[in-house]
Amino acid sequence: MMSALVKIHSKGQMTLPIRLRSQAGISEGDLVEAAFHRGKIVLTPKVVLDRSRLPNPDDEYTPKQRRAIDRGIAQSLKEIGEGRSYGPFDSHAAFVASLRTESKKLRRKKSNRVA
Repeated sequence: MMSALVKIHSKGQMTLPIRLRSQAGISEGDLVEAAFHRGKIVLTPKVVLDRSRLPNPDDEYTPKQRRAIDRGIAQSLKEIGEGRSYGPFDSHAAFVASLRTESKKLRRKKSNRVA
């Protein structure tokens, strides 16, 4: 548990150190409930369902990364549509059996090649 000394300024204001704020998941503009409990002041972050403050999934990746991800998803969907996929499997054993079968097919294809 991390603790820190903070100074109370005029009007009762104080500054919480960055490490404490990040541990608590608090950022600028967030609401914090202050309560007095058993001789201690307890600060509790409050979640406000403000959609404008929710992370945007498009901001997680750069546009170049997003295009690469979208290309990969499109390729996968195309291959599934063409029947070039395996599974779903009922168990781990069925998955392993499928891998072994497919690897045998690949080895046979390799050995039929003329050098």
